Amino acid sequence: MSHLHEDKIKFLEEKANEIRQSIIEMLVEAGSGHTAGPLGMADIFTAFYFHILNHDPRNTDWPERDRLILSNGHICPVRYAAMAHAGYFGLGELKTLRKFGTRLQGHPHRTALPGVETTSGPLGSGLGQAAGIAYGARMDRSFKFIVLCPTASRKPATPGRRPCLPAKINFRI
Repeated sequence: MSHLHEDKIKFLEEKANEIRQSIIEMLVEAGSGHTAGPLGMADIFTAFYFHILNHDPRNTDWPERDRLILSNGHICPVRYAAMAHAGYFGLGELKTLRKFGTRLQGHPHRTALPGVETTSGPLGSGLGQAAGIAYGARMDRSFKFIVLCPTASRKPATPGRRPCLPAKINFRI
């Protein structure tokens, strides 16, 4: 990851605003969906896809790519918009959000959209998924992974089981 300089910061700010515009257009076209979470996370996803993550939109199965695990899948419009702006698919596809039979549903689906590492569903599932991916990554340390798991997301899903695997294999949460 390169250092930030004034030109890069300006680029990231402008890109985040473009992503916000795309999110608003997507949600208006869909007629439904969450607004606050995706709009509030635009700066973070812009930083991920345009500065932090080691990824290649043309080679989504690249073994050395970084993994981004999204536990709170209902904010996926921001992920979809960032991915489209990064070149994973055309910007026009964003208008298909939440339409029957499209790749861009209300929660991301791993097998429907290349570049999405996990399927998001119940809040809290991302932490367990990330622990499993991290455990497997111990054999091949060629990538890093980032988990977005907000506080509320850690409560609903299988409370008695989540901490067990990460604690047993000495991962920091």
